Amino acid sequence: MTENKLPLLTVFTPTYNRAYTLNQCYESLKRQSSKEFIWLIIDDGSSDGTKELVEKWICDNDIQIQYDYQENQGMHGAHNRAYELISTELNVCIDSDDYLPDQAVEKINHFWRENGCEEYAGIVGLDASKGGQIIGTRLPKFLNDSTLTDLYSKHKMKGDKKLVYRTELMKQIPPYPIFEGEKYCPLSYKYIMADQICPLLILDEVLCIVEYLEDGSSLNMIHQYKKNPRGFSFFRKKAMEFAPNFKDKLRESIHYVSSNLLMKNKRYLLESPCKMTTVIASPAGLVLYLFLIKTKKATIVKK
Repeated sequence: MTENKLPLLTVFTPTYNRAYTLNQCYESLKRQSSKEFIWLIIDDGSSDGTKELVEKWICDNDIQIQYDYQENQGMHGAHNRAYELISTELNVCIDSDDYLPDQAVEKINHFWRENGCEEYAGIVGLDASKGGQIIGTRLPKFLNDSTLTDLYSKHKMKGDKKLVYRTELMKQIPPYPIFEGEKYCPLSYKYIMADQICPLLILDEVLCIVEYLEDGSSLNMIHQYKKNPRGFSFFRKKAMEFAPNFKDKLRESIHYVSSNLLMKNKRYLLESPCKMTTVIASPAGLVLYLFLIKTKKATIVKK
């Protein structure tokens, strides 16, 4: 399949040793009712034959595929690389264990052409399980647009949602920081920063089918907290700074304190953007720190 015209959308997939599940995403992209997209695969240091598998798909020429390999930097490092390479107007991340409903690309492209402009950061749509159940709540039907922050805090939205962003906007936001010895920084950092610029258009349609695998980051969040305290501390400072209310600011402060205790940073109060809230949060942050260092159980923790 040869296509000279630059499409509207890039679907990008960060992957690390996921050759065993990546085919599910590939097959869903082949089934799309609209082929107006590029599939960008960021191979974050895989050693399981991912490269050879993707090279075969490229030779099949059923869809436009762009492949890029880098040494392992973690999910956020793969996102950084994706934003460097994407040249289409819109982009959406589909994880290596997820896939798209057959009309997802067509819905995104049509909706953006009908409603999108530079006044919006992109589109927020729905995730669903393989059984078709909506993850969390549906999107408010009385809203045309909203920031992601307001959807969760003001309109009480629950559950992961699928985010389609304007590439130009995401390139304007500084990249995720890479800390030596760490492999994770919450992706929500860029989403929070995008909220400070403009809202998302609301599309109450399922755009992604999700599955939480045992080796996925969501199911190993406690492990992530313990192994990546600097990445989490960076994120919590941003989340505190732009929290929509005191309750959220306090929650982020508690996590900020625990991350800094994990990294043995005695200057955490001086470095906090919300010093009084951090003082109030310190006892609970200590309790969370003690919980983290004593537990080995993997669990889903809302970010």
